[in-house]
Amino acid sequence: MTNDHDVVISGASLAGCTAAILLARRGVRVALLERRSDPDAYKVLCTHSITANAHPVLDELGLIPALEKAGALHNDARWYTRWGWIEPRSAPEGPELPYGYNVRRSTLDPLIRARAAETPGVDLLLGHRVTGLVREAGRAVGVHASTPQGDREIRARLVVGADGKDSAVAKFAEVPTTLHENTRFGYLAHFRNLPLQGGIGQTWFLEPDMAYAFPNDDGVTVLAVLPDKKRLPAFKEDLEGSFLEFVRALPEAPPIDSAERISKIIGTVDYPLVTREPTAPGLALIGDAALTGDPLWGVGCGWALQSAHWLAEAAATAAAGRGDLDRSLAVYARTHRRRLRGHQSVAVDFAKARPFNPGERLVFSAAARDESMARHMYMFAARLIGPLRFLNPAALAKAAAVNIRHRSAGVSPAR
Repeated sequence: MTNDHDVVISGASLAGCTAAILLARRGVRVALLERRSDPDAYKVLCTHSITANAHPVLDELGLIPALEKAGALHNDARWYTRWGWIEPRSAPEGPELPYGYNVRRSTLDPLIRARAAETPGVDLLLGHRVTGLVREAGRAVGVHASTPQGDREIRARLVVGADGKDSAVAKFAEVPTTLHENTRFGYLAHFRNLPLQGGIGQTWFLEPDMAYAFPNDDGVTVLAVLPDKKRLPAFKEDLEGSFLEFVRALPEAPPIDSAERISKIIGTVDYPLVTREPTAPGLALIGDAALTGDPLWGVGCGWALQSAHWLAEAAATAAAGRGDLDRSLAVYARTHRRRLRGHQSVAVDFAKARPFNPGERLVFSAAARDESMARHMYMFAARLIGPLRFLNPAALAKAAAVNIRHRSAGVSPAR
């Protein structure tokens, strides 16, 4: 099969641009399709945060100097719980805690898209919307696209869906999909002059309600509320009043009334978690198209970058015509499941808007009382360790010991 391209990617956002850059650097010819015509288009509804697990990918892309120059902030964190604040800090004489970046998508998306467009081997095709798949012998061999110049067929050895949680590519390919109910809803807004304690991101675990405030580039803070759906009628009746009332009631609430809101209050009342098979014959899914997590954890951007990196590592050689593509896609699928399905299972369970379970109560309460346990929780929140390591017997034993010492010191036991 002779094609103008080896790979065609639908979606030129974080996952699609990352995959295009990394594949092209490995000698792959890439058609990068984006349905929007504006090169500066960006995703609006987002946590605007990249977790530390994706830092190596940003480094390989060469984006870190540009992000620093654009004002992206290291995403330190502190979390409120009923036992007090969990405040991770580097160990004395130890290394700095790993970090990712808080950066608005209005800054990040055009930056990475421009980097993709200037990468040799990448053809960025704006205004190209995928309308179907080209199939031969039961496998994807290209896409049909609607363009400003009319309909077009683009053939390639590999089709990549990087087109978000409502992926058209996944639907056209009839990829098995599981939807998990999220019993929280969410709204966010952007503010200026909204100081945060310590100048770092805050998250509130209110069991079952949630909230977070993340400082971003250009002095803008993203403030989000994620209440149980039992509160939805009040928000539907008075969105602004309910949003402000919710924030004012937070422990150590940010001074929202003296801040300047510079955006609308936007959000969604129904945001299910999506889990799909990451591959099909001739096709791979990355980013939210493969797995959409709960937005309260802020993992979507990091997983978009990571999944694109895993695909490039596994499939570049075969996509260029020098290996077995099906075998390479199987390697990618195994990596994707091994690295993310455990995290997703925890998120799916927590999306039921429930209080902490016994294991979580044990670890979260200890993390509010002990610096090493706080660092342990930070490593999980940054997605640098998985749930099995987060709640392994040694961690639970240490958490129990911390809480026993706390009680022995004469403090009332945690509920």
